Amino acid sequence: MPSADDAAGRGVPMLRYHQLHQLGRSGWGPALLGVLGVVVALLVVVPAFLTAGYAAIGEPFDEVSIDPLTPVGLVVVCLSLAAAVPVVIVTTRLAQRVSAGWVMSVVGRIRWGWLFTCLGLAALALGAALLLALVLPEDGGASVEGSVNEVTEQTVAFALIVLLLIPLQAAGEEYAFRGYLTQAFGGVVAGRVGTAVAIVVPALLFALAHGVQDPPVFIDRFAFGLVAGALVIVTGGLEAGIAMHVLNNWVFFGLSLAFGDITEALAPVAGTWWLLPGTLVQSLAYLALVSWAARRRHLVTSLDQGVLEPKRPRV
Repeated sequence: MPSADDAAGRGVPMLRYHQLHQLGRSGWGPALLGVLGVVVALLVVVPAFLTAGYAAIGEPFDEVSIDPLTPVGLVVVCLSLAAAVPVVIVTTRLAQRVSAGWVMSVVGRIRWGWLFTCLGLAALALGAALLLALVLPEDGGASVEGSVNEVTEQTVAFALIVLLLIPLQAAGEEYAFRGYLTQAFGGVVAGRVGTAVAIVVPALLFALAHGVQDPPVFIDRFAFGLVAGALVIVTGGLEAGIAMHVLNNWVFFGLSLAFGDITEALAPVAGTWWLLPGTLVQSLAYLALVSWAARRRHLVTSLDQGVLEPKRPRV
């Protein structure tokens, strides 16, 4: 497999994040094989393993249920999606022969300082959207209307799961959609068309993966995917998408747990068109803030800058 150092030494064009599969085996064959492997692993193998394993130890806490949602059911959902991180890393290594670090960013690792910066910027953008929701006739999503739900042992269990496992769930979805799918499509379609495909197709699949939903909810998720996909390429890594995804899910699940029904929050399908103004404000504000911050930090966004420090990641 050609290394990043080899690529830079031969003077080939710099590689953006979505083109990093070109370091190994790119092409439709490895890409389709890899996508199939990721889908089967996440939709069949991992959930079956988790539920069977829990049943084998006698279901000591509660049954695994999605409707109504139980704490154990939420744990299984979160861990099933969080498993996308190792699944994507292994699939990238086996199908594309590309090292694990290049899934994370063009510098071969998660840039933790940049990730926490993006969390702060995501909070600003989300705050602007929540302020806008206060003056709209309807918020279209999770709200703070009504009385606060009673705090029970189950509420505390849900709160701990949301706090601890939602970041893993969000990271897993980003590794799958903005990570593997973005790089898979970017590795087989060249030029500006390839860039567009690498952003739009994973965003569309991300929205469709949530199942049947009202048009405003679908558009909201599609817009999220477009922004996260664009930022992966603009910033050269998954950090911005992970930050926005984690914060969104924390706030949404937190509000649903405090004021609504967490079962409905797990897979919301209904929403009004008033959901979209907030989505537009949040998406554009976050895109602008992260792009500005990346320029201010002189963030490494392509492989020709990232091959010197740090060194090529090990598997």
